[in-house]
Amino acid sequence: MAENKNVIISLKDVHKVYPLGKTEVHAVKGVSFDITKGDFISIAGPSGSGKSTILNMIGCIDTPTEGSVTINNITTNGMKDNDITKLRHRTLGFIFQSFNLIPVLNIYENIEFPLLLDKSTMWTKEERKEWIDYLIMMVGLEQWRDHKPNELSGGQRQRVAIARALVTKPDIVLADEPTANLDSATGEAIIELMKKMNKDVGTTFIFSTHDQTIVDIADHVIRLKDGLVVKNIRKEKE
Repeated sequence: MAENKNVIISLKDVHKVYPLGKTEVHAVKGVSFDITKGDFISIAGPSGSGKSTILNMIGCIDTPTEGSVTINNITTNGMKDNDITKLRHRTLGFIFQSFNLIPVLNIYENIEFPLLLDKSTMWTKEERKEWIDYLIMMVGLEQWRDHKPNELSGGQRQRVAIARALVTKPDIVLADEPTANLDSATGEAIIELMKKMNKDVGTTFIFSTHDQTIVDIADHVIRLKDGLVVKNIRKEKE
């Protein structure tokens, strides 16, 4: 259990082992670190260093072989599937490098979709529209709100994915290589947008990335090599 009230995520001696035929792959080898509320954090390292595995365990998509992952003082080990689904839906937002937008829905409908999945929320139709309109404005897509994904550029689709990740007002947004499929100028614009939302909304952003631009702008950098933390640096926020 995380002791610091500002700690939103805590990993304690986390291992992840995958069976591969008659052998085993040790993807993560005893990783421990804390993430505080409002962090803009980069989990960096070469391919095979374990960063995507760690992101998946924080996102409750995968579970540790040993050790514990704690989110908002809730230890995820051993949680029931229904409770994990609720935690993912209400606490976590996801930004994928492949965007994962629904082709038959327009921008507004894609962003709205996560809200329609949770029947326990108390949003009125008017409140929902006001919030989605605000997010569309924040990502600069007002004039494209009725367009479908195949009518948008890669950068525009990534902006829709960011707004969709934020629509449930999650405490944490996980981004797996969010600039991998974008040109450098568009990638930098997307990073600046997420940095602005981190400051304005207070959402904790966690990136798994090779992108040095994200590493440079992050206020907390965890660098991995061969499944181990080799650097854990917290910078002074501007």
